[in-house]
Amino acid sequence: MARIAYSRLGAASLEEPLLDDDVADSTRLELAVPERRPPQGERLTIGWVMTPPSAGSGGHTTLFRMVRATEEAGHRCVLFLYDRHGGDIRAHERVIRDWWPHLQADVRDAADGIDGVDACVASSWESAHVLARRGGAPMQRLYFIQDYEPYFYARGASYALAEDSYRFGFRCIALGEMVAGLLRSEVGVDPDVTEFGCDTTVYRPIPVRARTGVVCFARPDFPRRGYWLARLALTKFHDLHPEIEIHLYGAMVEGLPFPATQHGRLSPVELNELYNTCIAGLVLSFTNISLVPEEMLAAGTIPVMNDSPHSRIVLQNDHAVWAAATPHALAAALSETVMRAPVVDGARRASESVVSDGWTRAQTDIVRIIEHEVYVAARPVHEIGAL
Repeated sequence: MARIAYSRLGAASLEEPLLDDDVADSTRLELAVPERRPPQGERLTIGWVMTPPSAGSGGHTTLFRMVRATEEAGHRCVLFLYDRHGGDIRAHERVIRDWWPHLQADVRDAADGIDGVDACVASSWESAHVLARRGGAPMQRLYFIQDYEPYFYARGASYALAEDSYRFGFRCIALGEMVAGLLRSEVGVDPDVTEFGCDTTVYRPIPVRARTGVVCFARPDFPRRGYWLARLALTKFHDLHPEIEIHLYGAMVEGLPFPATQHGRLSPVELNELYNTCIAGLVLSFTNISLVPEEMLAAGTIPVMNDSPHSRIVLQNDHAVWAAATPHALAAALSETVMRAPVVDGARRASESVVSDGWTRAQTDIVRIIEHEVYVAARPVHEIGAL
């Protein structure tokens, strides 16, 4: 009945992330830039275009780290939220203030236009289209790319529109070599590149904790996170190890064929506490690797992942476990990992393998690149490191 109603009501159109008038076209873009550049060191106003965040959103958390870095560098920030369904902007702002209280940025509705800024940063393919369509005032435009987003879709309209967003002429900043490589090979764009970080002040071993379970990052609403495959693998794992508790977090899911403890959304501190009760975790991603595997490692939990050359480029760690993306292979890898002894020494070595200065490198890069784009005449990307 739900499926029939979905079809008859035309609900599929609600999945389109942009209103028709907000779809830009790279073959027709003529975007204004300022006639003069501000003096070096002058305080800037920097806009960031994004979809409204849900509580604890990982992608928004990474983005807001970059926003905070520009604030700490002395610049003023404005968040332009785009809700194609016309949601209450103040309700969206309350989510931001509750979950990311360190942000000082103003919050505006992108539907009212994007202006009054020296530079503006798109944060997803949808927001890049919105910036191109609603940000016609003179400004510098950049694009912080956390994943190669055409891969979120089957080959079709969404794939094509996501891919076209990389051709708008914005200065592209890729998070990790996987994204950078695909931008070069698939679109012919040579981006600035920065690297992933891991907050080891949050994700770390907690003394006097017994590790007895396994944990899975479950997001059925994001196909790239492979929930169906994870569920099949965990079913087979439970058949092998009915005595081991299975934990799920990220979303509350229905119809599990095995017993599990469901945690839903967790704060970073709560998530670290959960990791410290687990020997291993199942983490699948079919586009750019998520932040979860390295955070697990920092907490002493061994991540079991679908093998991918793209992911291996980003996460080079001898303690990570890779397996073929099949239910049996993933279940077997998870089983071998939990049976490996000794658990305590393995957790300690995994945690010690994560050497990170947090997100300092990425934050420093973002501030430097934005300032260069605004203050300095354009130069080839390879010369920027000399600044």
